[in-house]
Amino acid sequence: MTASSPNSNVLLDEALSPLCPRTVLLVEDCVETSGAFVLHHLMKRVLSSSGGVLVFVSLSHPFSHYDRILRKLGCNLITQRDNNRFFFFDMLKLEYPGGDGRNITEGGLVDLYGKIQKAVEVSASQEYNGGSITVMIDDVSQLEIAAHGSVDHVLDFVHYCHTLTSELDCSLVMLNHEDIYSSRVAPRLILSMEYLSDIVIKAEPLATGLATDVHGQLTVVNKGVFNEHGYLGSRIRNFHFKVKENSVEYFYPGTRT
Repeated sequence: MTASSPNSNVLLDEALSPLCPRTVLLVEDCVETSGAFVLHHLMKRVLSSSGGVLVFVSLSHPFSHYDRILRKLGCNLITQRDNNRFFFFDMLKLEYPGGDGRNITEGGLVDLYGKIQKAVEVSASQEYNGGSITVMIDDVSQLEIAAHGSVDHVLDFVHYCHTLTSELDCSLVMLNHEDIYSSRVAPRLILSMEYLSDIVIKAEPLATGLATDVHGQLTVVNKGVFNEHGYLGSRIRNFHFKVKENSVEYFYPGTRT
């Protein structure tokens, strides 16, 4: 998966605006259409901002994967890590005690949350940090696998991370695969995460199938928008995208064949 170039993201940035502290953003994708490129764009956006700090929980890829992609965008994650602006938690081998799920919280999710909380608190206490702090989880579905299918513990963990947004003024970004759950589990987990989110981005294939110049569509639902009458409501933006070797192009439906 390639990342977005700085000059190709106007439509996406406009759809996300306003992206303020305490924002909870959920990216939902599917097996056929990955939304990982949205995370790459947001990683670059956070680390490019003045004093921005990114706390990244990786359950899908090692550090080298993200470092390679962000280097194409002119962002060196090693340098950002050395400057305490990028905290990377490699959870690819995350395992929990208790195969029946009863002891999961003793050494797994609670420990992980403690590491995230500490990184956010350290960043917030730094005198030089006048920018935003973002916690990013690259694959919530892997948490459920590690927790032996315990949706309750996954939701508890997500709620714990959500409390950080109000307590420490950070933002939360999560990627979740919408189509891998059973019909019994999916509604509860997905609806709970959507309820907590201020912005939901859905990456989906085209209804008519893949085209030469169109690889999929993004639907951005921004709940925190006031209309012309001063009422808080949702703004929905829909546009197509094409993933290229070193960039992602966004454009409105009908402008490409």
